[in-house]
Amino acid sequence: MSKVCELTGKRAMFGNNVSFSINKTRRRFDVNLSKKRFYIPEEDRWVTLKVSNKALKSINKKGISAVIKEAKAKGLI
Repeated sequence: MSKVCELTGKRAMFGNNVSFSINKTRRRFDVNLSKKRFYIPEEDRWVTLKVSNKALKSINKKGISAVIKEAKAKGLI
């Protein structure tokens, strides 16, 4: 499974580890993902999504229906 948020589209970024002697080696910055189950009252069903921590904060603030609607508008779902 890929490490991509299903609502925001966030994915891993790449950068450098920089040592004290300024040697650079490539590294990966992974996304903070959680697998969560949400109830969607409009469809009367449960959905399991892999979402980032930022998406969870948005869901707590706006509600799952509004966040899914935004994701569909952006073409992520």
